[in-house]
Amino acid sequence: MAKYAVVTMPGDGIGKIVLPEALRVLDAVGFDAQYIHGDIGWEFWRKEGDALPKRTLDLLARHKLGLFGAITSKPKAKADKELAPELQGKGFTYFSPIVGMRQHFNLDVCVRPCKSFKGNPLNFVRRKGAACEEPKVDTVIFRQNTECLYSGVEWTNPPDEVRKALETHPKMKAFKNVASPDLAISCRIFSRPACQRILEEAFKHARKYGYKSVTLTEKPNVIRETSGMMLAEAVKIQKNYPEIQLWENNIDAQMMWLTKNPEDFGVIVAGNMFGDIVSDGFAGLVGGLGFACSANIGKEVAIFEPTHGSAPKYEALKPSIVNPIAMLMSAVMMLDHVGEHDRAGRITEAIAKVVEEGKVRTYDMLRLAGGPDVFSKGAASTDQMTDAVIAKI
Repeated sequence: MAKYAVVTMPGDGIGKIVLPEALRVLDAVGFDAQYIHGDIGWEFWRKEGDALPKRTLDLLARHKLGLFGAITSKPKAKADKELAPELQGKGFTYFSPIVGMRQHFNLDVCVRPCKSFKGNPLNFVRRKGAACEEPKVDTVIFRQNTECLYSGVEWTNPPDEVRKALETHPKMKAFKNVASPDLAISCRIFSRPACQRILEEAFKHARKYGYKSVTLTEKPNVIRETSGMMLAEAVKIQKNYPEIQLWENNIDAQMMWLTKNPEDFGVIVAGNMFGDIVSDGFAGLVGGLGFACSANIGKEVAIFEPTHGSAPKYEALKPSIVNPIAMLMSAVMMLDHVGEHDRAGRITEAIAKVVEEGKVRTYDMLRLAGGPDVFSKGAASTDQMTDAVIAKI
C-alpha cells in the first residue's frame, strides 16, 4: 500500500498536459503515492451543471491532498449558453471550482513563492548606469485565500432589503438616483480570525527560513475598514517576532517598487485580491506564469497548483509547447508540505541545473510567440523539458 494518496485533478486545457509531467517527475524521485483521479472543470459544468462535482470533494475530504492542473472559467452569459440543452434554465450557476475548493475546505492560506533561477533568460534585469544587473529575487507571497472580493457576496440588481441596508451608510447617497437594475455590488469582506491566521503564517515562514521582513501590501489609507483591520492585526502579531521587521506598502506603490528593488522584499502578505495581483507581478520578475507555483493550505486539506490558466489554444498542439516548470514546482511544494524535503530538494536542484545550463528551453524561455513553429526556432517540447529534469535527477 502506498504511503500517500493524492487526488489528481488535471482540469481543463493545458492542465491535462502539465499534471502528468509532474507525476513523471514525482515517480523519478521515488515518491511513494497512489494517484486518484478527480473530475473537475468545464466538461462537468456542461454535462452536469457542476464544475466541481461532490464526488471530487468527497475524494479530497478522504485523502486530504490534491494536485491540480488548470481551469477554464467564462463569464456568466457564456457559461449558461454552453450548458447542455436539458440543463439550461434549470437554475444552475457557474462558480469557479478552484475558488469553490478553497471555500469548501477553508483553504485560507495561499503561498506563492517567486524565486529566480540562475540563468533564466526571463529573469528581471535592471539598468544601472550604462550597465545592467540582475537582482536575485526571493520573495514569498502569503495571500488570504477565502475572503475579500472572492467571497462571492455580490449582486447585480440587489434585492430591496440589501439596498435598504446599504443605504444606511452615508456614502451610498452618491448612488441614490441609480436604479437597482443598474447597480452591481461586490462586497470586500475580511474577518479578524482570517487576518490573524494569514499574518501568523507569514511571520512563521519568515522566522523559519530567515527572512528579515514581512511586508503588508494593502490600502488602509483608502479601504479603511478591511485593509485597516489587517494592518492593526499585523502590528499586534509582529510583537511576537521582534527580529522580523514589519513593512507596509500600499498595493499601488508595491507594484512600482517591485520593479525597482525586488531583492529587498522577503515575505509579503495581503488579502485575497491584492495578494493575487502582487503574486502575478512578482512572478513576472522570475520567468512569468511558466514558473509560478502555489499552495492552497487549510487545517486539514491542502491543494497545490500552478497559477497559470488553462490556455486552451495550446491544448491541441502536438507535441505540446507549454512550460511544465510551474506544475513541477507545485509538486515540489506538495512534497515539502508532507515532509518529503529531500525529494523536494532534488527536483528543485534538477530544475535549477536545467535552467542554468540553458540547453533545453521552452518557447516562453526563448521569448517566442506560442505556435507549432517554435520547434524550428529551437524550443523544447513539454515532455523534452520534463525529460531534461528527470535526467538531472
